[in-house]
Amino acid sequence: MKPGVSSLRLRLPVFVFAVEVMIVGLFASFVTYDEQADHKFQTNETRPMDNAVYKDYTFFADIHQVMIFIGFRYLLAFSRLYGFGGMFFNFLVASFSIQSAILVQGYFQFSHDGKIQLGVINLINAEFACPVVLISFGAVLGKTSLLQLLVMALLEVPAFAVTEWAVLKYLKINDAGGSILIHLFACYFGLGVTFVLYRPRLNEGDVKENTSYQSDILAMMGTLFLWVFWPSFNSALTLKGDDQNRAILHTFIGLCASTITAFALSALLNKNGKLSMADIQNGTLGGGVTVGASVDMMILPAAAYALGTVGCTACMLGYKYLSPLLAKWFGIQDQCGIHNLHGLTGLISCTAGICAIIMANEEVYGPSLYDTFRHRVPKEGDPKLLELQALIPGLQPGLGRTTREQAAAIFSTIAVAAIGGMLTGVVLKMPYLASPSDDLCFDDQLYFDVPLDSYLALKLNEATDKEETIA
Repeated sequence: MKPGVSSLRLRLPVFVFAVEVMIVGLFASFVTYDEQADHKFQTNETRPMDNAVYKDYTFFADIHQVMIFIGFRYLLAFSRLYGFGGMFFNFLVASFSIQSAILVQGYFQFSHDGKIQLGVINLINAEFACPVVLISFGAVLGKTSLLQLLVMALLEVPAFAVTEWAVLKYLKINDAGGSILIHLFACYFGLGVTFVLYRPRLNEGDVKENTSYQSDILAMMGTLFLWVFWPSFNSALTLKGDDQNRAILHTFIGLCASTITAFALSALLNKNGKLSMADIQNGTLGGGVTVGASVDMMILPAAAYALGTVGCTACMLGYKYLSPLLAKWFGIQDQCGIHNLHGLTGLISCTAGICAIIMANEEVYGPSLYDTFRHRVPKEGDPKLLELQALIPGLQPGLGRTTREQAAAIFSTIAVAAIGGMLTGVVLKMPYLASPSDDLCFDDQLYFDVPLDSYLALKLNEATDKEETIA
């Protein structure tokens, strides 16, 4: 029996069952229904079609069923000897993260009289916490045990939820597409973890990391699912109506732009002029991230197109030139290149969001400018305030969506994520968590009963690759 297999036989079940008992106890003590799910609030005047399930469940289904449990699962199955781990570790970690997020986010955002009011909107918020963990997971893919990944999720979800609560409550930023709180937090948390878990022997690469024809097709399927449903992800938590409409339009335009750019750059950057599956799998999604921070604003379709092009370009150049430098000079082994698809594009998105705030004016937004950007509302005593209050009842000066708040949110989120990731990496080094040895990284046989016929064929290809590398 290979080393590392028996070590999970008791440790994993003990950990999982202990956490399940804790979650059941917390649900029993603190979780109840919200008003739209609790039958005692139903009356003869209740209109079932006004229930939140008809307004929000479609977005939840797109994110939950398709993006998280299909898109991410297939996208992480690119390694030819680690397809099971990429897909099914994702399955368990995602399910675990959602349960944790319901409790932690509920405590900060949905609690009332000491109870968490559970409804569809809670599930959507929990779904937004889930990709944070899965993106970070990409930085250590194949180099950690399932037990390490569960502990990583257990620590990351509360860190994300607290950061999200603090940033939204006190800085009141606009982050409709999650560029700051999802993409940047997930990226720098994952990089913090992989920095601490640095493996010098893997710096030159491992032939088991290579893809196969079948694994590339699976990963491309994941990309397609994410691409098609990304507009739902970027628009789910925006204000209903024209804001949500713009979010869908901008995301679609940005994704189309990044897709065309990905094919062109892939051919250009390849010395043989051929297309790379890795370029297509990742570069095509760059536009979905870069439009995120300004996705519901009046940035105009041309700007969304430009952001999609710039995001894809940054992503692909990062894969080709930046990732090797990070591994060589800084000890950051970013397995899936999350810094390129989520970090660089997230920073571009945040910069674009700040520019969109600066450029917003009444000519473009009309009187709604002051409802959206409360810091621009005239002060008490200004005659214009009375005019605006006649159009927008209850309008008062306030905070939110200022460039200073956006910048503060960016830097504080990155700092908290990086520090939290490094501290989590220290915890993951505990021997009890059964970290795989360097020789057994990126190998499904360590954790799964693998069909031997297919596995032996893949191992034969691996041996051939090693001989070619030596030659």
